[in-house]
Formats: sequence, structure tokens, C-alpha cells
Amino acid sequence: MEKIIYPIRINRYLALNNLCSRREADDLIAKKIVRINGKIAQLGDKVNEDDRVEVDEKKKNTLKIYRYFAYNKPRGIITHSPQGNEKSIQQIAGLPADIFPVGRLDKNSHGLILLTNDGRVTDKLLNPEYEHEKEYIVRVNKILKNIFLKVFANGIQLEDFKTKKCQAEKIDDFSFRAVLTEGKKHQIRRMCTVEGYEVDDLKRIRVMNIELKNLKVGQYRELKGRELDEFLGELGL
Repeated sequence: MEKIIYPIRINRYLALNNLCSRREADDLIAKKIVRINGKIAQLGDKVNEDDRVEVDEKKKNTLKIYRYFAYNKPRGIITHSPQGNEKSIQQIAGLPADIFPVGRLDKNSHGLILLTNDGRVTDKLLNPEYEHEKEYIVRVNKILKNIFLKVFANGIQLEDFKTKKCQAEKIDDFSFRAVLTEGKKHQIRRMCTVEGYEVDDLKRIRVMNIELKNLKVGQYRELKGRELDEFLGELGL
């Protein structure tokens, strides 16, 4: 967990202690179910190290039930903020309006993306300092050379940063498996381009312990039981 430096705003305090996301904290404070030293907290209040912060869990639990889904995103669908005639995951998935994608999978890529209404997950999953694995199957436009896979795995200097070391394993002459612990915009496509390859197909098949398996394109399944417990446990939630 990120080190807390006091005094700290109450909404950030709640988020860093995994009680909710910062946005959700504002809602809990507005609903008067957060107390600091026995006094109802107000938006903008600050917490000192010796303060006692309490959240009425019974009332909190009646306000929101967290849900988590694995979704197989089709090609051509936008993760967030569609433009013009584009369609987003939220528009086509058929899930409640408060369920949102965690992270991105670009329009021309497909496969696994996680959806939830739990804002705590976003930073825990996407912040590269936590180094959570994401696995992809990549198909390129020409025969793979072993030297490319070695360079890919050791990290490639892009225009604005050098990629972290990762795993790259050949599947056949044109395809390889990549396991990354970071996910900058178009990272795999950019890495391939620098080394003279173009990506013909990019499919994500795993995020941490959550696997795509036989989930059909455009379908989702709710995460429950041991699979969900392991996922949340690795995130520290």
C-alpha cells in the first residue's frame, strides 16, 4: 500500500485503506456514514495520524454491491469514449450502467478485459509498480526470428520510454505469446513496429489469474468464488 503522509484528505485516506475509491468516498461522506473521531466527516476534511476513522459498514453495504466480470471484447469495439458511429463496451455488453471497463484494449485488438463497478480495482490493477501479469497472443506479418523474441523480452526503447523486461515465447512461424507487467498505449504494436514487424492480430487471453478460456466473442461471465477471491487477494482488496 502507498505510504500515507499526514494530514491527508478523508477521501484519499479511505481510498488508500482500500475502503472504496476516492470518488466513492465522496459519496459515502455525502451520505454521512463516515466519522472522524466520532464526528460525521465533511467533504474536504483532513485526517491526522492519531485520528480514528470509522465507516458504517452496514449502511455502506446496503448502498453498493461490488460485481466483477470477464468480457471477451470483439474487434472494432471501443473500450471508452466512442466517437461518431463507434460503439463502446458499455453500449453493447448489456451490463448495468455502473459497470465499467478496467483499463483499455485498443479498437483493433480483442480478447479479455475486466469490467466492474469497484473503483478500487483501477489503480491496483493498472499501476505498473504492482507488476500484474497480462498475457497476449500476437500474430505478425512475417516470419518471426528468434533474435526478435529475445530483444522483445529484454525491453525495447520506444520514443518516450523503454519497456520493462517481459516474456516472449514463439508459438509458430508468425505467432508468439507475450506476458507483460505494464500496458502503455499500443505498447505491443509499437514494440513490434520498432523491430520491423507489424501486428496482424492481438488477443489478450489472461489478466493475472483471470483467463479468457472458452468465453465467446461479445460474451461475459461474472467472477465468483475462488477465482474472484484470488484476484482480489492479489490486489490487496
